[in-house]
Amino acid sequence: APTSRSITLTPLAGVPIVNQGDDLSIVIQAALETSGITLRAEDVLVVTSKLFSRSEGRFVDLATIKPGSEAVKIAGEVGKDPRLVELILEESESISRKSNGVLIVRHRLGFVSANAAIDSSNAMPGDAPRGSGPWVLLMPLDPDRSARRLRTALGGQVGIVVSDSHGRPFRVGTVGTAVGTAGIPVLNDMRGSRDLFGRELEHTITAFPDQIAAAADLVAGQANEGTPVIHVRGLNFIATDEATADLMRPPELDLYA
Repeated sequence: APTSRSITLTPLAGVPIVNQGDDLSIVIQAALETSGITLRAEDVLVVTSKLFSRSEGRFVDLATIKPGSEAVKIAGEVGKDPRLVELILEESESISRKSNGVLIVRHRLGFVSANAAIDSSNAMPGDAPRGSGPWVLLMPLDPDRSARRLRTALGGQVGIVVSDSHGRPFRVGTVGTAVGTAGIPVLNDMRGSRDLFGRELEHTITAFPDQIAAAADLVAGQANEGTPVIHVRGLNFIATDEATADLMRPPELDLYA
């Protein structure tokens, strides 16, 4: 099982604004050198999903979107731009909740989030034509695949967590959440273990990459900090090929969706 007595979390310095076609392994290796860090086995890099989205060209100019009738109808109900609603529907499997200013959906990747995790902050491509936009940024097509590719390009020894900020239906505020992983365990099943008083644990399963993403969120920031990659050292785990899909609660068991 993954363990840790203490960890260090270090934001990598010198990560530039990434644009479509940029090689993230080169960008991150340069930032590691700037930060004086040499990767070791069992290190983990937490990389914001936006970095992958930008490098993979997941930009959309809303001026190019023609909303359908369903998007127009829902936009009128929730008070959102119909073009944005069209994109949300395209990126989603179903609508979970809708209200004035709120559209919660089950994303095509399986998680439940506001606006299908479509981001409008810092979403403009570097070569955007004058007068274009407004621009938004979609999630990477396959965050697990993106994480595996980055892990391989960096030598195949470190773990990768692709992070995003998600809200929760029962709490105010967002936390860092894993939307993609490579090379780390996903679920730490502690059922059958004993607590301090010898009682057998019956339901305890922890989400290892979510714990890492939440910790990294403390030092990554949410605004203009410019630190989208966090180096984590001190974790002990055995590398696996598990997928982030294992973290998703099936819809039939999700009381909130």
